[in-house]
Amino acid sequence: MNNNHNISSKTKNMVICAIFVALITICSWISIPTAVPFTMQTFAIFLCAGLLGTKRSVLSIICWILIGVAGIPVFAGFQSGPSVILGPLGGYILGFIALALIVGIASEKLGRKYPVLIISMTAGLAVCYLFGTVWFVYFYGQSTGPIGFTAALSTCVIPFVIPDLAKLAAAAVLVKRLEKFV
Repeated sequence: MNNNHNISSKTKNMVICAIFVALITICSWISIPTAVPFTMQTFAIFLCAGLLGTKRSVLSIICWILIGVAGIPVFAGFQSGPSVILGPLGGYILGFIALALIVGIASEKLGRKYPVLIISMTAGLAVCYLFGTVWFVYFYGQSTGPIGFTAALSTCVIPFVIPDLAKLAAAAVLVKRLEKFV
């Protein structure tokens, strides 16, 4: 009996992670193409991290990244392959793992109250921005030519702050409404 419950629990976790991989993918495809595309993937990452906790959210995001690296077009603009991760914008994608760790740990330790969600999502987003921008400066410099940190922030972060905060707020509300179902 306990073994069946264990298998059932593992199956449930795999299905939940697969659903969130699909959600992140769909939200990545909802895109306004610019130098750094405006997408809904950040919303999906916030939702995933807030609802699934550390282990399942990090696993979902890593699976999404690996599927994209393997060649399935799950990234913004229907892109895929290692070049996306190893390109100038790959750090923002990898930064989603840190975002999920921060939100997941905070929600597991402190609960899913609005202040915890808002503060942890904001901190996770800041870490994602920082990691992604440092990555961008390095890889953009390798492929195109040197760019300063401030110029990279102006291109890759500043235009996204308000939209990302709006996505963060919407995700926090949904997390609170959906937490009893996950």
